[in-house]
Amino acid sequence: MTTEAGHLDVLIVGAGLSGIGAAWHLQHRCPGRTYAILEARTASGGTWDLFRYPGIRSDSDMYTLGYAFQPWRDAKAIADGPSILAYIRGVAREAGIDRHIRFEHRVLAASWSSERACWTVEVAVGPDGVRRSLTCSFLLVCSGYYDYAHGHSPAFAGIADYRGRVVHPQHWPDDLDHAGKKVVVIGSGATAVTLVPAMAATAAHVTMLQRSPTYVVSRPAEDKVANALRRWLPARLAYGLSRWKNVLLGMVFYQLCKRRPDKARAMILDGVKHELGASYDVERDFAPRYAPWDQRLCLVPDGDLFKAIRDGSVSVVTDEIERFTATGIGLKSGRTLEADIVVSATGLELKLLGGMALAVDGRRVDPAATVTYKGMMLSDVPNLATVSGYTNASWTLKADLVCDYVCRLLNHMQRHGLRQCVARLDDPAMPRLPWIDFSSGYIQRSMHLFPKQGDRRPWRLDQNYALDLLNLRYGSVKDRAMRFS
Repeated sequence: MTTEAGHLDVLIVGAGLSGIGAAWHLQHRCPGRTYAILEARTASGGTWDLFRYPGIRSDSDMYTLGYAFQPWRDAKAIADGPSILAYIRGVAREAGIDRHIRFEHRVLAASWSSERACWTVEVAVGPDGVRRSLTCSFLLVCSGYYDYAHGHSPAFAGIADYRGRVVHPQHWPDDLDHAGKKVVVIGSGATAVTLVPAMAATAAHVTMLQRSPTYVVSRPAEDKVANALRRWLPARLAYGLSRWKNVLLGMVFYQLCKRRPDKARAMILDGVKHELGASYDVERDFAPRYAPWDQRLCLVPDGDLFKAIRDGSVSVVTDEIERFTATGIGLKSGRTLEADIVVSATGLELKLLGGMALAVDGRRVDPAATVTYKGMMLSDVPNLATVSGYTNASWTLKADLVCDYVCRLLNHMQRHGLRQCVARLDDPAMPRLPWIDFSSGYIQRSMHLFPKQGDRRPWRLDQNYALDLLNLRYGSVKDRAMRFS
């Protein structure tokens, strides 16, 4: 193993939406700090570079998914993947952030030394995985919590007998031609409702096969109010007003779902009935067994999924898979779905901290035994923060606040000559709750590996942008839990 020359003030892990945003905040709020971004892949953009399936788009509006500091200028609020990728890379290029990215640098492990007040980070570099180490004073992990290498693929009975092609959206093949083909998409989450109408444009027919329904909400692809504001006001002011409008609407609807779930359910299903007509069995295909926001809602811009169902190019089948056959899928109801192509939109696998191993003063850290401080630091782990977003709102809303807070923390330490900050939990009897309280399968499969949250601040995740704005942007970085040395 070799050591790369030079100690860095901050190492950012991941050059996706969060990592580029973190670098912007560092450059503007902590001028003079040295930093680098370590990116495991050969390109920036994270999720928006990895996923290449037809129709890839955001399921959040770009006035809240976009950065607070960089107005979104396109007419479409629900943007396609290539446009979002261009936006992220444009920010990196304009701010000179792209010059700080070290591609094909996959972080393997990080070890903290209290004596030296620094992290030693082990990295596999290049296609051959040459081992190197770097040191930094602060580690900012912006790798999200999805496993970029593997999606979730259930072991379907009889799949070896199937003579067609099976693909997973996370690894979309460039040579797949679905024009004129019969396609079955397994799943009903955000990926499935995106894929289905996009493939239906040229496929002979697309069937969305779901074991159980998901809440699906139609929303205009263009935000008329935002576009009007942009015509009459300066770009930044129009963007800020549009952002707050959408934040507040989202918060109001989320609270309605939580406080009056029956009313919210009725509203959502009334919307589907309006799209599909009185003769469609909405209860069968679009009425989940769980309450709204117990899992993430699916967004379809301009009702594209419903339009495809109405014109007959798409059908929804709510049933369970018995086994694959040579020519399709046999269902437990006895029905068979013929398919030339099967898309397994069956979800994601989660991976904490990009899979890196942590140690503090020679002792291995088990993240599942830690508690999150303000949703971004791990108890008893110094000088490390993780950036993650909301489950009930746009990812970037929380990411911007976390990065802003980390900068304030770093500046406080510099002003007072401090080298270490660590969150200490003084009450071992405090109840431990799951880090994310969602019933989705991909969450439930992995939550035992993740840190916990507490039942009170600063150990609780509020999932509330207004509260986090007060606590993270305007609250003091000094409290009883945060120890400096």
